[in-house]
Amino acid sequence: MTKQEQVNALRADTTVHYNCCQSVLIPFARECGLSPETANALGSNFGSGMRRGATCGAVTGALMVLGMTGKDAAAAKALTDAFKAKNGCLDCAQLLADAAKRGEARKPHCDRMVREAVELLEELEK
Repeated sequence: MTKQEQVNALRADTTVHYNCCQSVLIPFARECGLSPETANALGSNFGSGMRRGATCGAVTGALMVLGMTGKDAAAAKALTDAFKAKNGCLDCAQLLADAAKRGEARKPHCDRMVREAVELLEELEK
């Protein structure tokens, strides 16, 4: 199963709510030396912009993956710069406000943020 397929399965699971951070971390658990359960626990308080509308959980999850896989600050900057260029900012609250202005509902918006973060991680692996 590809990383994107794993993301889609997590985000479609209605029996468990995987926040954006968890949804990025879990598909990369093996590469990070974690079990899926540990990745789930690690990301549990980073959804909804660290529960405060701050940095998007998909971004924090991606940064965790970069750190745990030995990537440097240049990779982190490349990821955050690319995410910001594509979405206008990094903060959850602003991303959600912008999505609402476009008429995009929260869940599809957040699903897209997760997919984009995973896509950026996969591009950095190349």
